[in-house]
Amino acid sequence: MPAFGCPHLRLLPAWIVRYPRRLLADDLTAGLIVAVLALPQSLAYALLAGLPPQAGLYVSILPVIAYAWVGSSMVQAVGPVAITAIMTFSVLQPLATPGSAQYAALAACLALMSGVLLCAGSLLRLGFLSQLLSRPVIQGFVSGSAMLIVVSQCRHLLGLEASSGDLSAIKTALAGQISGGLHPAAVIGVSSLAVLAFARSALANLLVRAGLRSTWAAFIVRLMPLLVVAAATAAVILLDLERKGVAVVGQIGAGLPDFQWFIPDAAQVSLLAVPAALMALIGMVQNIAMAQALAIKRRERVDANGELLGLGAANLVASVYGGMPVGGGVSRSALNVAAGAQSPLASIVSALVMAAIVAGLAPAFSRLPLAVLAASIIVAAFSMIDLKSLREAWAYDRADALAWLATAGGVVFLGLERGIELGILLSLTALLVRASTPHIARLGRIAGTEHFRNTDRHEVETIPGVIFLRIDESLFFGNMNAVEARITSELAETPTIHDIVLVMSAVNRVDTTAMEMLCDANRDLGERGIRLHLAEVKGPVQDRLSRSRLWPTLTGQVFLSVNDAFATLAAKREN
Repeated sequence: MPAFGCPHLRLLPAWIVRYPRRLLADDLTAGLIVAVLALPQSLAYALLAGLPPQAGLYVSILPVIAYAWVGSSMVQAVGPVAITAIMTFSVLQPLATPGSAQYAALAACLALMSGVLLCAGSLLRLGFLSQLLSRPVIQGFVSGSAMLIVVSQCRHLLGLEASSGDLSAIKTALAGQISGGLHPAAVIGVSSLAVLAFARSALANLLVRAGLRSTWAAFIVRLMPLLVVAAATAAVILLDLERKGVAVVGQIGAGLPDFQWFIPDAAQVSLLAVPAALMALIGMVQNIAMAQALAIKRRERVDANGELLGLGAANLVASVYGGMPVGGGVSRSALNVAAGAQSPLASIVSALVMAAIVAGLAPAFSRLPLAVLAASIIVAAFSMIDLKSLREAWAYDRADALAWLATAGGVVFLGLERGIELGILLSLTALLVRASTPHIARLGRIAGTEHFRNTDRHEVETIPGVIFLRIDESLFFGNMNAVEARITSELAETPTIHDIVLVMSAVNRVDTTAMEMLCDANRDLGERGIRLHLAEVKGPVQDRLSRSRLWPTLTGQVFLSVNDAFATLAAKREN
């Protein structure tokens, strides 16, 4: 039985009930591959969030199963992701010391609150809200966040003793390091960065040219982060680099963690209410966008509200098991698909394999150098800086490009919350400016047809003393002055006008202010002996206008089509 009207809360999800056995081998293989290859990424993103690296492993277990159980996407993979991690760090770093018990409690609280908001959004059927952020704003937010990620990881990459991740502190620490000789951690970090960047950009093509199949070449490229981590860890152990100041992950307790139940107090809720809402919104947009993109490629459908519930459930579980907010990962999902996943069973297998690794092998990661994790984060972050979308927006619509730049710049210089607020503000401003300055075309008929086109663009027939104006926007209080100004301009240019036809084919709504101003224009034109006509009025608009005072006082007629108006007014002139 559905709970609270939500069809996603059921004992067994539909994909299990209808699971085809032929997919089992693919899902088992994909789950194993994803668990092994995503392991360094899970450690790295926990580090990025300011949490112990093992937290990334923990939230790759039960939260992943929770999403697989109730989410609607067949191959979306949830877990620790870069955007969620950097948001967690940016929000919590001013409130508590990263790595402290207070910091961990706030991170768990953030996961809990965002999970509650996402689940509530699903129950209230608010999945449509994911469409309220434009792509340029999201792309700018992700790109700006990626720049922050790169800067924040430089101190780990280079083994700097900077107290914070800002550029000034990094410059000071780097200058001191250069004068005293290159730190071993910097050698590990920069070498790892170079290898990973080469693997991501050129290794696959080289392997294919050498005769390797493209599938195997792609697999080797995805295996490179794990190989680099293993090599760097071996170097630390064999050369005893810890004694030379190379920072490592540190002791990780063997076995799986216990559940940590807690109830946030009023102070925590007050501090984290806005950040949790922002994290829920960004997580919702990214998760639904990624799920829909994957569904389109696979010719499947996803339910936006089901995605909200799945992501919300994952964060609720993460709050008590691992304590780190999670999200829908682009790279993790891409890896899941590339590994051959066919259903959420692959994610469940991945989580079980990760649990086995954590239970038996967790201490093996204790001497993993932080520099190599920072290198893997930086390489992933660089791929998130989407300059192509900026170039396309600049060529197509400068307002969207400015929203991209404002969001990215705001994130870098003002913080995540202010950055996205600035982007949304600019997008809404551009939308209002466009709506308040509607395109209005003067129409004429193409000879020998019933088609009407802009007189500035085509050779058309017109009727002396009659103008046809097509308004390409809904009419509301913000743009009626522009419509009146255009009518006044036409009358000043052609004083002999005696009929004006407003073509309403693009008008989806007329608000009260616009209706009253149309009444005023109808009266003023009538006093000057000019008739006002309407053509191609949509049904819902006509239903409203017919209940207004405009309808009985209209000086002209209401025509079904522009051609009817043209023929009628042309015939009147001939008579």
